[in-house]
This record gives sequence, structure tokens and C-alpha cells, in this order.
Amino acid sequence: MIKGLQKSSLIDYPPYVSVVVFTSGCNFRCGFCHNPGLVNGEGEDISEEEVFELLDKRKKWIDAVVITGGEPCLQKDLVEFISKVRERGFKVKLDTNGSFPDVLEDIIKRRLVDYIAMDIKSSPENYSKSAGVDIDIEKIKKSIDMIRKSGVEYEFRTTVIPGLTGLKEVVSISKMIKGADKYVIQNFRNSEDMIDNRFKEVDPFSKEELLDMEKAVKDKFEKIEIRD
Repeated sequence: MIKGLQKSSLIDYPPYVSVVVFTSGCNFRCGFCHNPGLVNGEGEDISEEEVFELLDKRKKWIDAVVITGGEPCLQKDLVEFISKVRERGFKVKLDTNGSFPDVLEDIIKRRLVDYIAMDIKSSPENYSKSAGVDIDIEKIKKSIDMIRKSGVEYEFRTTVIPGLTGLKEVVSISKMIKGADKYVIQNFRNSEDMIDNRFKEVDPFSKEELLDMEKAVKDKFEKIEIRD
């Protein structure tokens, strides 16, 4: 079920110009999530026909489609939808929380995506707290391993939040994904509505604190990036 559509983006899958498709629903309840409406299934449905009409109309100017959410792997017709996008000649980037390794395995085996961005919510011992629900960490680890071996371009990324996910957790995460092609440390933003708006009272990390995190783990990755 599609609940949102961004007609053009230069930042979601650089260097490509992309259309961003937002799917409805998520099995996580991260308090700091900036898409509470999508997670709760709010808003009007957008039909596949509307998406494909946009893609066909703007084919000369669009390179890729980014599928995000919510959690796209909840959608039963995800594989079919991506296949239709691919048939039109677009690159595909998939954003996921990695809790559905069987769905990811199917998508990877079919070579349906060009890029996977998986959110690593926290250290194994802190994962359920960060996600807001009980998490089977073995499924997360299975997705990590699968993505790394897939041959598909990818990144793992963590949103860092004071009091929830900081330097200690980033160091623990780095051990779990050691040797990954790319790890992104993404600073928390408190300026938008969230699932738990108490996080609006939390100040993001400083640039210096982010650099300390980067310094602590940079030797474990091919590439590391800070998004502030």
C-alpha cells in the first residue's frame, strides 16, 4: 500500500534523480521515527497506476525509484511492484529495517535492486529498546550477512540519539557489521513530529561528538560517512 510519493529527489539515491515511493505500515515503533503517519497507515492510498503514470511521463528526467516507508518488506506485492519498475528501465534503491530476511533473500536472488540501505537501530543488547518492540536479533544479523554477500551496492546506517544510541552502541554495532562497504552515522533531528514527541526535548549530538564516533570505528569499514 502506497501512502506517499515524492516526484523528484536529488538526495535519496545520489547521484541519481529519483522518485521516492513511501509504503504504509511498519513492524517497528521507534520513538524517534519522523514518519508516524506512514507507520500508522494514515493518509489516502496512492495507486500503482498513479506511480507508473508519473514514471512513464517523466522517464527522460528520472533515473531511479527509491522504495521506503514505513517498512517496504511488509508489502505482499513488493516483489511484483519492483519488477514492474525494473521493466521500465529504472534503477531501484530499497530502504529496510532488515527484519524480513526471507523477503530480502527473494529480492536479492532475483537481482531486483541496485542499492540496499539497511537501518541498524542499535547494539544487539539495546535493539528492542531502540525499535520500540521485541526484536529477533538473529533475523537482523541474517539480513546483515545476506546484504554483505549479495553483490548489491549497500550501506548500513544508524541514527544516533543522546541517551539511546551513542558512542558505546556505535562501537558495538561496528563489531556486528565489521568490514562493511559503507557505514553511515546519521544525527538525530528533533525538529519534526515523531512517534514519541518527547524526543523533541532531546538535543542532537554535536559535530565533535559525531566525529568522535567516526574516529572510534572508522578502521572497521571501507567507507564511513557522517550525516548531520
